[in-house]
Amino acid sequence: MRLTVIDVGGTYIKYACMTEEAEIISRGKVPTPMSGRDEFISTIVDIHKSMPESTGIAISLPGIIDADKGYCFTSGALKYNDDFYICDAIYEKCPVNISIENDAKCAAFAEVSLGSLKDVDDGFVMVFGTGIGGTFIKNRQIHRGHHFASGEISFIITNEHGNIVESDIFGSQCGALGLCKLYAAKKNIPIESVDGIMFFDAVKNGDSTAIDCLNQITRSIAVQISNIQMILDPQRIAIGGGISVQPMFIEYIRRHLADIYANSEFSLPHAEVVTCEFYNDANLIGALQCHLEKFKNNKTST
Repeated sequence: MRLTVIDVGGTYIKYACMTEEAEIISRGKVPTPMSGRDEFISTIVDIHKSMPESTGIAISLPGIIDADKGYCFTSGALKYNDDFYICDAIYEKCPVNISIENDAKCAAFAEVSLGSLKDVDDGFVMVFGTGIGGTFIKNRQIHRGHHFASGEISFIITNEHGNIVESDIFGSQCGALGLCKLYAAKKNIPIESVDGIMFFDAVKNGDSTAIDCLNQITRSIAVQISNIQMILDPQRIAIGGGISVQPMFIEYIRRHLADIYANSEFSLPHAEVVTCEFYNDANLIGALQCHLEKFKNNKTST
């Protein structure tokens, strides 16, 4: 059996035709639609139809999601998917088994099943994309929470006078987009001229502004990792997403964590930070695993 597996991000939709054993037969990506639901659904349908051998659709996407009902309460930056039964809408045009799950929970499912968390009982996954996704693993199971919002660390307020608005939340400030925006603002250049590759090239080339931005952002991330460690006390915290492939990103976070602990007046457990084993494919692999788990005893219904 082969499946259409889709990873919806704030900038691109990555997709792959995959076997049940997580072998990727083919892959590609398209820009994420910004105009609304109709374009989004059409894009998913077109991707699936380009894989005539596929018998189902597994989707990873941002937001607070009821995976059992195929329903998005919220969908991160793609606000047109808020309050939307996505699986039903896709099924009208593609009557196959369809599953959806939060992107960070997909990444965590991949890591706890096969990757960097496979040997721990309790862990936490942070996924740095356009924003920041998170998932708490308790007793080797994804903890979804009463409102399906467990791990939604993008919405952590980062200052005592802040509100849950874009300018005051962790995901907007410290995700990949926030890093690029900070650099563009300090260099007084258009944000459109900056992406992750360009930014990290600037760091490698000794650009002092880029280095300052990376220090500022990773310090903020280290502070929140310290908070997560004290609230949940996981054995290990795994970091994934596009910018996690840059070794210096993890190195800077670890350096700031070491500084936080070295200057602590208290004897506290230290966060163990590792890189997600599957990097950019974690969401695809996790979405596949979630789909197989959902339909293991049911081959016909959505």
